[in-house]
Amino acid sequence: MNAFIPYGIYWSSPFAKWQGTLANLNALPLAAAVGKQALAARGYDLAAVDLAILGITNPQKGSFYGLPWVTGLMGIDRVAGPTVQQACATSVRALQMAAQEVACGTATSALLVMADRQSNGPVVYYPDSSGTGGYGITEHWVPDNMGHDPYAKNPMLQTGENVAARYGISTEEQHALKLHRYHQYQEALANDRAFQKRYMADVPVTDSKFRKQTGTLSTDEGIFPTTAEGLAKLKPVKEGGTVTFGGQTHPADGNAGAIVTTRERARAVATDPGIEVEILGFGMARVEAGYMPMAPSPAAFNALKNAGLSISDVVAIKTHNPFAVNDIALARDTGFAWERMNNYGSSIIWGHPQAPTGMRAIIELIEELVLRGGGVGLFTGCAAGDTGYATVIRVTDSKTTSKART
Repeated sequence: MNAFIPYGIYWSSPFAKWQGTLANLNALPLAAAVGKQALAARGYDLAAVDLAILGITNPQKGSFYGLPWVTGLMGIDRVAGPTVQQACATSVRALQMAAQEVACGTATSALLVMADRQSNGPVVYYPDSSGTGGYGITEHWVPDNMGHDPYAKNPMLQTGENVAARYGISTEEQHALKLHRYHQYQEALANDRAFQKRYMADVPVTDSKFRKQTGTLSTDEGIFPTTAEGLAKLKPVKEGGTVTFGGQTHPADGNAGAIVTTRERARAVATDPGIEVEILGFGMARVEAGYMPMAPSPAAFNALKNAGLSISDVVAIKTHNPFAVNDIALARDTGFAWERMNNYGSSIIWGHPQAPTGMRAIIELIEELVLRGGGVGLFTGCAAGDTGYATVIRVTDSKTTSKART
């Protein structure tokens, strides 16, 4: 489809725990500052950007202005574009929109900025003079929506339980996966975080008005030390259920972003012009109400079909896995062992800020494929509304290809 991510021209901040270091910082000016700094450090000239797409799920003060505010803060105040909200699928939706714009020739260099803050979510008041006593409706944006799907009539936790029951997944199997994912994350920390330093950008920590820098966040915050003994002590959150706090992710804050452009421009600006990252296809799916963790499988198959590939062509998979049951169900549906998925970590370990979650996983997928010498990778994940979204990418390293030919 002639849409490429220039190798190295992307970033993710560390993810910070709920009510942690980033809790008091508006996600939009924070993402603008981190993104501008990260792209400058990679030698990318923002003047080349002619389209930008902002992804955000939890409203921030001033987010009515969305993308134009962010691009203005980044010094490219003549660049406009849409603001996208599709819960955990926001990153992939934005990536598809950018790829389509580039492929159709309506943009040449698209900037994606994914930013969210689960902490200090807004309390929204909806006036309703016809309500009882003339009172309106108050919504606590984050906890109320995590706790109740207005269509499926269940909390997010129930979707995990529904899929565990459908697939016969025990607490013990969920805990085995969680422990394995924790050990995979430790590989990203090896050699002084060598893997994470391939893409991760420092976050300047300031007061809430962004006036004075008080510190720097350089590493993920809020990672739970995980052991088999510790997991075995946990009881299911819901009486009679199987999902414990150990078998699911945690809310977090952070941002991530990337450039999408043509092959020629990607080669010109990549930090290593010999590495090519091609976007091959996308797929979306929606499953029956209340079964959200099943959605990544049909989304993945749709993406592979649209890319003209099959699961046998895939050498690496990354997922957004808010529940351990996500990856177990995906493994059973695809035949791709869950032990092989999510090398170097995933959202069940480093947390879930919503919009940037998928972007960070896609960036890590790219870096894993580079370390493998290239190949086809699949990202898939679930999102609110029992939906799934997936993308397929191919990394080609000319150095590896040349060696293979000789």
